[in-house]
Amino acid sequence: MELKLELVLLPVTDVDRAKAFYADKCGFHVHVDHRAGENFRVVQMDPPGSACSIAFGVGITDAAPGSIKGLHLVVTDIVAVRDELAAKGLEVSEVRHMKDGWQPGVDPDHTDYNSFADFADPDGNTWVLQEKGYQA
Repeated sequence: MELKLELVLLPVTDVDRAKAFYADKCGFHVHVDHRAGENFRVVQMDPPGSACSIAFGVGITDAAPGSIKGLHLVVTDIVAVRDELAAKGLEVSEVRHMKDGWQPGVDPDHTDYNSFADFADPDGNTWVLQEKGYQA
């Protein structure tokens, strides 16, 4: 059996604001922006390099805007990714690691799954950057 996660729905209040945020500040690629009348719109985007997309819009979920917490984006160089996102104007936390409990800064050994940074979209849906596979 094979199960592939390919789409996550995000509840947002303003579709155009969310689209601009994810495209301009996060660098996500827009694949679909489709309307079918006043009560249906879907925008589908994906993070660079990801096989899983996000979708938001009108008439696609009844979840409360901002209710999705802790979606993970796995990166190979958390410092570089964090700096690139911050340079685009994204408010992203400083990198922290948990090798010896939660500490500010980067794990000097870059051990997998120990370094994190996070950010939120305009509605409060939250994302976590997590480092895995760092190679100097």
